[in-house]
Amino acid sequence: MLNSLAANQPTGISDSITRNWTEQALECYRLNGNCSECSITKGHYSFECQMPKVVEILKAINGAPEE
Repeated sequence: MLNSLAANQPTGISDSITRNWTEQALECYRLNGNCSECSITKGHYSFECQMPKVVEILKAINGAPEE
């Protein structure tokens, strides 16, 4: 299942970011992927955020986070 999730990504997602729930991944999970409320979006970065995809991979591998 992980291979199919990762294979469908247009840009590579580092394996290291999909191993554990990070603070940023937890924020994205809590916001249900609502990028307009995300702290990354408010930072005006010039990249396309991959965190919603990372959250889906984390849920598939580790299950939902314990909050």
